[in-house]
Amino acid sequence: MMLKSKDLLGIKDLSAEEIINILDTAAVFKDVLARDIKKVPTLRGKTVVNLFFEPSTRTRTSFELAAKRLSTDVVNFSVPASSIAKGETLKDTALTIQALGADFVVIRHGSAGVPHFLSSVLKASVINAGDGSNEHPTQALLDLFTIRSSKENIEGLTVAIIGDVAHSRVAKSNIYGLTKLGAKVRLIGPPTLMPAAINNLPVDIYNSMEEGIRGADVIMTLRIQLERQNRGFFPSLEEYFKLYGLTGDRLKLAKDDAMVMHPGPINRGIEISTDAADGPRSVILEQVTNGLAVRMAVLYLLSGVKE
Repeated sequence: MMLKSKDLLGIKDLSAEEIINILDTAAVFKDVLARDIKKVPTLRGKTVVNLFFEPSTRTRTSFELAAKRLSTDVVNFSVPASSIAKGETLKDTALTIQALGADFVVIRHGSAGVPHFLSSVLKASVINAGDGSNEHPTQALLDLFTIRSSKENIEGLTVAIIGDVAHSRVAKSNIYGLTKLGAKVRLIGPPTLMPAAINNLPVDIYNSMEEGIRGADVIMTLRIQLERQNRGFFPSLEEYFKLYGLTGDRLKLAKDDAMVMHPGPINRGIEISTDAADGPRSVILEQVTNGLAVRMAVLYLLSGVKE
């Protein structure tokens, strides 16, 4: 079963059945990645263009490797060296890329809604690799895949998401995905880092770290996004870690088999301590590995959708 839309713009737009379909397909591709030859000819002849307006290491590299594992041609678009720097509009740049034969455009942009705009003007499939503080759908899908790989069933799990929820597109996509699959979501952090429309989300709010992680099955810490903060949302990084940093001692309050997750990049000593980040419950590097399989699944499933 292919996806309903030619684009992947957010988890909010997907049904639970489509999410499960992506996770099941990713499981097949993870088996491919375990082989000696980690490549299949599935999308040979297709072209993926990575259009990243914000810095990225793991997401851009993951999309590039996922595309290459499916035998597609990959172009990494350098924004500072492009015609955009000469004043060309985003729409004209995108149409030029499409005229050159792109089948998929993977875009990351600092402004929310840019992938949605491109999807309205391009015949190519548009994949949102993060738009402002809105959504980061493939990160949430790889998180769901990682949780399901360990816990088998997401329904009924208690997932604690800690930190800068207000500026986190990862948190928003995960809230949509986890609740659609039946998990209970707790958001933990100072009131200043909770989104304004928090009451519209099906989540429970905790301002106490200890109360929030008690009995949790999954603990997901978020990066403090100082680049998106235009004022002080907490007194200092030291005080933030003291109140909301995930440490080995705090981790003892969660269930014995609780998983520790982080979308990266990690700020050790601010969001998470080294013993929690590198401990036996951490699946942070497994998340990175699973991102490859999930992005292969997304490219594959979108390839069969016609506008």
